[in-house]
Amino acid sequence: MNQPPQDRLTLTITAEEAGERLDRILGARELGFSRSTLQRWIREGRVELEGRAVRASSRPERGDRVVVRPAPPPTTELLPQALALEVLFRDQHLAVVVKPAGMVVHPAAGHADGTLVNALLYHLGEPEGGSERQRPGIVHRLDAGTSGVMVVARSERAHAGLSELFARHDIERCYQAIALGHPEPSFTIRSLHGRHPVDRKRFSGRVQRGKPAVTHVQLQERLHGASLLQCRLETGRTHQIRVHLSEHGHALIGDPVYGHKSRDPRLRQAAEVLGRQALHAGLLGFAHPVTAEPLRFEVEPPEDFRRALQLLRGDDRPCDPRF
Repeated sequence: MNQPPQDRLTLTITAEEAGERLDRILGARELGFSRSTLQRWIREGRVELEGRAVRASSRPERGDRVVVRPAPPPTTELLPQALALEVLFRDQHLAVVVKPAGMVVHPAAGHADGTLVNALLYHLGEPEGGSERQRPGIVHRLDAGTSGVMVVARSERAHAGLSELFARHDIERCYQAIALGHPEPSFTIRSLHGRHPVDRKRFSGRVQRGKPAVTHVQLQERLHGASLLQCRLETGRTHQIRVHLSEHGHALIGDPVYGHKSRDPRLRQAAEVLGRQALHAGLLGFAHPVTAEPLRFEVEPPEDFRRALQLLRGDDRPCDPRF
């Protein structure tokens, strides 16, 4: 518990926060920790209100001082693992790989190994430099349930350059999605993007404050009770496509967080075939951050996506993976 001052976060309760539950106040502050983690720290006595240990349900007053002492991160050694991984491109600076659905990008709570990072260490070796021990070379990510193409850095120059490209949204990213219903042929969704005000594990475009999020959507094919969509990202926020389509009334089939179970037998069967959200990152294009060479990669959706699509087509036509 006796950690140095730099390991402490000191907050002052505002008038708007006064009277609210302490765990909700801390969660809304976006301190970089989940609400469950903050609640655990409260139970462990790592959070003090005016110098006293408190409960998650405590309701501080305006001007009260809260001190949070984060627990030290677990020391987990990253080990190479011989996991299947398709490598589309590699040089001394970067690599482009295909992340399979179901694989977590980097170690996190409940996923100490079996991640894309473990696979990268086996197939590509340790990247040059890399200040983040648990995320070497990772400059962007895909949700565990999303398949598709990703770029990873292998040198410090590439890491800095790729990070800048993503920050400027100077990356071409296109996804294929199977969404419920039949939306209009072409539309753009613009919103703010932030944590859901009630469920902190979710995100929402219906927030008062947040970062701008833009998704361009085109209808590719009408299916049974659903549609094959092309989604081009102008920005790349966490869960952006899933949130935008769900709040637009066309949630992804099989999405366990933003979707819902359909009463239609074929739609339910398609969701069961997938066992995940029907989202595939099929295209990634960018200028090489060191050589400036234009790079563009397209990958077909995996078998589960194609099977779900075939089921909703209801005929024997082959699945066209092209955008």
